[in-house]
Amino acid sequence: MSANDIYIHPTANVSGKASIGAGTKIWINVQIRENAVIGEGCILSKDVYVDHAVKIGNRCKIQNSVSVYNGVEIGDDVFVGPNACFTNDKVPRAFNTEWKVTATRIDSGASIGANATIVCGITIGAFAMVAAGSVVTKDVPPYTLVMGNPARAVARIDREGNRVCGEV
Repeated sequence: MSANDIYIHPTANVSGKASIGAGTKIWINVQIRENAVIGEGCILSKDVYVDHAVKIGNRCKIQNSVSVYNGVEIGDDVFVGPNACFTNDKVPRAFNTEWKVTATRIDSGASIGANATIVCGITIGAFAMVAAGSVVTKDVPPYTLVMGNPARAVARIDREGNRVCGEV
């Protein structure tokens, strides 16, 4: 298999109207809907769901059981840990037929820990890190580590995720 090859596991369901970049690997039970754009060199692990019109950048790792809903845009080199949860409806009601998608942006280099919840309408800045289990309800500045429920800034970090001196 060359670097340009795309691997799609036989159990995956990938729409013919989706765009998949070279070198991307799509594993067991992944579903990718129409008009989704997946960049080059990505790994979509077991049971990932990518909704219609979602954009995922290059070299992203989306771990097991993550659902990326319409309105979520993910930049390059983003890590999304297992069971992380995105939302796209600010005021969810089953009976509301007039609801609107609320966009969420994950900037390049950011990391989202396992079981984190990302409430829609926010931006997670470049190379920011969301700790496992956190609930993110507001924007996260670039190069910032957040944790807790609700998530709060606890440290400035460098590109590799190491804490650096200085104010948060």
